[in-house]
This record gives sequence, structure tokens and C-alpha cells, in this order.
Amino acid sequence: MPNPSPLRAAALTATAVLLAAALAGCGGDGDSEDEDLAAQKLSWKDCPEPSDSQGGGGAPSPLPNGDTWKCATLKVPLDWDKPKGDTIGLALIRAQASGTKDQRIGSLVFNFGGPGGSGVTTLPAFGQDYAQLRTRYDLVSFDPRGVGRSAGVKCENDEQLDEYFQQDATPDDAAEQKQLLDSTRDFNSACEKNSGKTLPYVRTTDAARDIELMRQVLGDDKLHYFGISYGTELGGVYAHLFPKKVGRAVFDAVVDPTQNPEQGSLGQARGFQLALDNFAEDCTSKDEDCPLGESAQDVKDRIAKLLKDLDSKPIPGVFPRQLTQTYATSGIVQALYSQDFWEYLTEGLQRAYEGDGRVLMLLADSMNGRDQDGEYSNISAANVAINCADEKQRYTTADVLVRLPEFREASPLFGDYLAWGLVGCTDWAVPGAADHPDVSAPGSAPVLVVGNTGDPATPYEGARKMVESLGKGVGVELAYRGQGHGAYNSGNKCVRDAVNGYLLDGKVPMTRTVCA
Repeated sequence: MPNPSPLRAAALTATAVLLAAALAGCGGDGDSEDEDLAAQKLSWKDCPEPSDSQGGGGAPSPLPNGDTWKCATLKVPLDWDKPKGDTIGLALIRAQASGTKDQRIGSLVFNFGGPGGSGVTTLPAFGQDYAQLRTRYDLVSFDPRGVGRSAGVKCENDEQLDEYFQQDATPDDAAEQKQLLDSTRDFNSACEKNSGKTLPYVRTTDAARDIELMRQVLGDDKLHYFGISYGTELGGVYAHLFPKKVGRAVFDAVVDPTQNPEQGSLGQARGFQLALDNFAEDCTSKDEDCPLGESAQDVKDRIAKLLKDLDSKPIPGVFPRQLTQTYATSGIVQALYSQDFWEYLTEGLQRAYEGDGRVLMLLADSMNGRDQDGEYSNISAANVAINCADEKQRYTTADVLVRLPEFREASPLFGDYLAWGLVGCTDWAVPGAADHPDVSAPGSAPVLVVGNTGDPATPYEGARKMVESLGKGVGVELAYRGQGHGAYNSGNKCVRDAVNGYLLDGKVPMTRTVCA
């Protein structure tokens, strides 16, 4: 069954690459070396084609001015408690600043979230969105440890993952509950078998220390940073550990650092229900007839009936697979991440009502990291590994059953799906680090924290909690009254001007500025 934990802090951009391709038809392990890793020199070369673990596809296209994206490998300690011990390689990618040398500020490091998304594939796919920022920054991203080419976590193979993701994620009786837990244990055991050496060292605190080393090796006095979704949590942890090294930082689509997994999933249940409500209202409020129902409630009732029917009678999906209730729910959730995907959701539902589950399955595949050739990236394996290494809580079947009524009240459609996702770390090989991340950062430079009031995956309340947790004088709150996951790439001029004004010119907007 798919562990819905990717939804807790998912990076839409990391999976949108896969979705666009579907609907349209550099590192590794190193030896133990007694050396000063901060003194290492990066060897930047033309980027190879992404590996399967990064999601596959072609090498990055040339930049608009004819320059090419460059890739390199950064050595970091496997265990930061043993900095002279074994090392691993982190895959990096960079586009050098397009402006003059005098205009250049330094590097702007991106993390697009997940956790588990490959920055090496995501940054070039959406690099044009950051062209204005590139006038004064080298744009840099990376595969965090455990992701892609950076000692990527390996769990089950492609055939096993196909079976895993079609499992019933919302069990109705004791037998189905046992099947769900057995599937989860099998997946987690495969992670331990194939990546046991890496699993203890993929915590967010480890990744934050990697970024600090990266800053030094890149030659920047301060870390200039753009974190999206889970990338906001990573940025917050970095600011806590290294507050005096924070330069200009932006957090977009903000994770609530005060919540435990249960609270985060419950917030997402409310967030995705709100997004579904907005989708249904949008469809039925247009001049032309909505093809999904006569009223918003009718739209939602038909979706609920579809999912109920699929629980016992799947329909053909992407051959030879069947569209199950779980696949369909995952596909709907994926489409609700962005208003740009609503047209695909409308098409997918229309086809599903006619017995054709292909579009909804393609949407689900994009969430799960599966390409058209049936090969999976390691986004799901990395996501589970990082979340389970970070989160101390371990939930049982009894825990979920007690909490189900509250989840169902929050979302009749997604409540069960998100509640049962809490068992994803059952019998995980490594104990979790903490109840929730510490992001307090007294003495840090201002951090611009951007929340979207219509964000289903990281509800707006998380932005305000992040501002409070960073501490007085650090977090600067910016609200965007929009739809979808994130704000900067929504196209809203007010948001773009505020973010660019801070990153490019150091202009800190008034706190609680509202963009509509």
C-alpha cells in the first residue's frame, strides 16, 4: 500500500516532471579518508542523463544563453558523528549566474521537498521559472542523502512496487488490516536488507549539516536558500543549527514544525478536502455545464461512489494494471496539488465513470515515481526512510482505529487514506529522532515565509507556526490567497515581486503582507 507520508511535505515539482511525460504519451559511496572535506574542490562537468533512481529521462537541455547545466559530486561523512570516517557522495547541479561578475551575490541553493525528490532533475526542469534569480545567483540544487544518486535508499524492485502501490490502503476489516501491515513490513524489511548501512544517517539534521559543508565548498560566506514544502523544514533545521550562517532565505509551501505525524496528516485531510471542495465549486460555477455533476455536492458524491465501487471492482488502468481504489485516491490527491492539474482530474474522472482508469492511474504513477516504462525512482523509498528516521512516533492498528473518527470528520473522502498512512514506520529498523523538528533560530537573518491559503499539502497555518518557531525577528510572514501547493510558481506577481525583491535586493517585505 502507498504510505501517504509523501503528502506530508510533498514537492509538486519533483513529481510533475513525471506527470507531464506520462500524459504526453552525480554521486555514490566513497571510501574512508582522513581529509578536510571543507577543502575539497568540486569537478563540474556536463550532466549525464538522470539515473533510474532519479526518475530517468534525458540530460538537461541547454540554458537560454547556450550554457549547459553542470554536475558535480560533494563528499560528505556518512556519519556526522564520525567526520573522518566513511564518506558518501552527494549529487549536485548548477547553472552559473547569467549576470555580470559584479552583480553576482553567490549561490542560491534549492530543495524542492518530498522528502525524497531529486533536486538534480527538478531544478533544470523548472529552471526557467527562476531565470530572474539567476541574474544574480548561481542556481544550485542537489539530491539529499538517501535520494537519487546520493547513496539512494533501495527497497523493493519495480514488480514488487507495482503490487505494493495497488494494495488496499483503507482496510475495512481485520483481514485487510493484517494484509496492509504485512505489506508495510515487507516493504520496510526490504529497505533494511538493501540499504541498512544508510538508513541511520538520512535524518534531516544530517542533510542540514551536508548543506553547511556545501556552503563552505561552494565558497559562500552565507547560505542563500530557497526551500519548498519539506525543503522549508530542512531550511528551518539548518537555521536552527547554523543561525549565523543564514543569508537570504525563502520558505514556500511551509511545513508546520510543531506538529507530529498524526497532527500533520490530520491537517492534510482538512487541506485536501478543502481543495476538493474548491475543485467541485469551480467546476459547477462555470458558464458551461460541469461534466462531473450538477452541483458541487453531486460532484463529490459521485467521486465517493466511484471510490467505493473500485474497492470491490477495479477497472482497467494502464495495461496490464487495474485502477484500484487506492490508485484512484492517489491520482485524485496528486491532481489536487495544483489548480493547473484540475483539467486532468476532470478528464480522469470522466473516463473512470466510463470504465477507463488510465488518466487517474497516470496521475497516481506520477505521485509514486513510476515512469511509462514501469521503472520507479527512489522517491517513495527515500521518503519513507527520511520520515521514519526523523519521526519518533510509531503507530499501531489500534492507534489508527481510535483516530479514524476524527480523520473522517476532517475529510469524508481522504480521512481513512491519510489515517492508515500513519502505520508506514511500523517495525522500521531505525528509531526516530524526535517528536518534531527544532527550527528555533535566534540570531538568524530574516527568513521570508510564504504560505498559500489554499494549499492542501502544507496548509497555511504551517507558515504562521514556522514564523513563531523561528523566533522573534527572524520569520517574516507573507500570505498568498490562492490554490495549490506553493506560491512562487503560481504566477502571482505580488508573490514573485516580494520574493525576488528580498533575494535579489535584500528588501524585506512587511510581515503579514497579503497577496491575492
